[in-house]
Amino acid sequence: MLTHDKEKSVQKMFTSIAGYYDLNNSLLSFGLHHQWKKKTLNLLAPSNEDRILDVGAGTADLSILAAGRVGKKGTVIATDLNEPMLVLGKKKIAARKLAQVSCMLANAECLPFPDQSFDAVLTGFCMRNVTDLNRALQEIHRVLKPGGKMACLDFSTPVFPPFRKFYDFYSFSLLPKIGAWVSKDKTGIYDYLPDSIRKFPNQDALRKQIEAIGFKDVSYQNLSGGIVAIHIGTRN
Repeated sequence: MLTHDKEKSVQKMFTSIAGYYDLNNSLLSFGLHHQWKKKTLNLLAPSNEDRILDVGAGTADLSILAAGRVGKKGTVIATDLNEPMLVLGKKKIAARKLAQVSCMLANAECLPFPDQSFDAVLTGFCMRNVTDLNRALQEIHRVLKPGGKMACLDFSTPVFPPFRKFYDFYSFSLLPKIGAWVSKDKTGIYDYLPDSIRKFPNQDALRKQIEAIGFKDVSYQNLSGGIVAIHIGTRN
C-alpha cells in the first residue's frame, strides 16, 4: 500500500507531466487508449438522463465520452485529486461546450457525495494509484444507487506468457525512456507507472476484491491481450 508520503510523491509526479499526459497516452498505447475508453462506456451502458461519477478523471476523457451517453438532461461529475490534470480536463470540456459535465477536486478514498447519489460510476487508470484500494472501492459502492453499475478500466496482466515477456520488456525498458524523453520528466513517473501495474491485482484477484466489497455480477473483459481489463459490477 502507498503511504501518505508516497501519495504526495505520486501527485507530484502527475503534476509534472500533466501537460504531456494526453500526448504520451496516445504515443505509449499506440492510440489504443481511445478504444479502451469507448469500450468501457459500451460495457457500462449508461442511460439517457443518468447521473454519472468519474473517479480519478484525470484530463476527463471518460467524462467526455459519458456526456455523449447521458444527453443534455444527464449529469457527469469528473473528480480527481490532481488539480493540474483536472484543469486540462476542464479546458477540454469547455471546448466541447458540455454543460452537463462539471469537475471537482476529490480524493477517491473520501468522495464528497451522499450515499446512493449516482446511477453509474466510472474509473479509468486510477485505482492503481490510490492509497487504499479497498477503501476506494467501498466509496464507489457507497455512492452508487442500488442496481447502479461500476466500470473500472485499468492495466492488468497479459494473458499469454510470451506476450507478457514482450510487454514487460516494453513497459520496463522502452516506456520509461520514451515517456521521460517526450515529457522531459525528472520525477521518475515513467518508472513508477510500470511498477504500479506489476503490483496491481490481476484480473481474477481484482474481481474477487470487488465482489468482497459487496458488488454482484462482477465480471471482466480483457482488451489487447490483457494489457488492460474492464471490470464491471452492480451494487446490491
